[in-house]
Amino acid sequence: MSIPHKSLEESKQLLPKKRGPIDHFFKLTERGTDIKTELIAGLTTFMAISYIVIVIPSILSEAGIPTEAALAATIYVSVFCTIVFALWSNFPAAVVPGIGLVSFFTYTVVIGQGLTWQTALGAVFISGICFTILTITGIRKKIIDAIPESMKSAITVGIGLFISFLGFKNAGIIVANEATIVSIGNLANPGVLLACFGLIAAAYFTAKNVKGGLLYAILATTALSMIIGYEKIPASFNDVVSFQLPSLSETFMAMDIKSAIGYGILTIIFSFTIVELFDNTATLIGLAKKGGLVDMEGNIEKIDRALQADAIGTMLSATMGGTALNAYAENATGVAAGGRTGLKAIFVALFLALTLIFAPLISFIPAFATAPILILVGAFMISEIRNISFDDFTTVVPVFLTIILMPLTFSIAEGLAFGFVSFTLLKLLTGKRDELHWMMYIISLAFALHFASKFM
Repeated sequence: MSIPHKSLEESKQLLPKKRGPIDHFFKLTERGTDIKTELIAGLTTFMAISYIVIVIPSILSEAGIPTEAALAATIYVSVFCTIVFALWSNFPAAVVPGIGLVSFFTYTVVIGQGLTWQTALGAVFISGICFTILTITGIRKKIIDAIPESMKSAITVGIGLFISFLGFKNAGIIVANEATIVSIGNLANPGVLLACFGLIAAAYFTAKNVKGGLLYAILATTALSMIIGYEKIPASFNDVVSFQLPSLSETFMAMDIKSAIGYGILTIIFSFTIVELFDNTATLIGLAKKGGLVDMEGNIEKIDRALQADAIGTMLSATMGGTALNAYAENATGVAAGGRTGLKAIFVALFLALTLIFAPLISFIPAFATAPILILVGAFMISEIRNISFDDFTTVVPVFLTIILMPLTFSIAEGLAFGFVSFTLLKLLTGKRDELHWMMYIISLAFALHFASKFM
């Protein structure tokens, strides 16, 4: 659904004479919406993304961040940064820590590289600074324009497979095997069976477009595990609800910037920036088109502010103990419900804040209940493969390496490195240098240096 384009004078003539301050600030009338519509749209979006309150802390805790602090960081970051984003850009999107970037933070940077989570947060903060500079100077757009569409899509697909692999691992469906590297897990294990139940439930709710379906699947799987006696049942009301808010004390300003710089993690910071660059920018543009916020010339109102707020939000997130932010595609559910302004995002933030009182419940939700959501993320992201061109082998090979090596090396950064370096080399060796933007040389050189550092 789109909003017909009108001239400024025509729009002014259609505006009612008496309008409240909220209407004025968020331009509700100009965008063909009202407070009630934005409230409903906000609730719709909240139901669609509410699962992150469970999934994100679960992943962060594997990096060594205390569970309570991980939960507090996730919610406070999402609430605070969404409000800042909404007030500054008036864009109908909630911004929360991205699953891809949280997975990269935990499994590639902390577990894979052996960094402490404090040092990794320092890298997130530095990447936020880089992201802000790239946005303000306009270099961000040049980088996006420089990378071929097929490679952009390959990044999305590769991250999706990486996250799905994590989901299968957490569910116990895939396990390590010395003879075959990996193999199928024990399907007779109750945890594995419950994860399979959760996967089918989540897929069913998604197929039926049930609002909040992913959250329902997590809760249903957890409840079933308690009913059969596989997981313990909360013993009292205080085990589920608490009016003592979770504390940020263990993560607030805990980032170690000095160690991050001293470690020489150029490629890690670069990978954070690249992944965030494409994932978030593409989502924002898609939401703007879906909401009819693109004018006849193809311009998106205040998109520069949205990008700036997103970049600054990443720095704020790092100070609180969170990772880089993402305007989830689930925001589209609220846009479809009529949300057109930042007021919708404000309502999402308020609903997320209310989840703080259910903090104790998080400890009762097992990994096999959240694993199906990670698996489905891959299903959601693999649709990007349709935008990949398979008629040129100098593109097919880099695309394939990007996609397959993210899960196989257990590193998003390594997949990116192989993809970009091979793309540039193949184009040069086959005389297709005219297909290379000059920015691709810089990006590939950065990743080549990453490989060279392994021999030092």
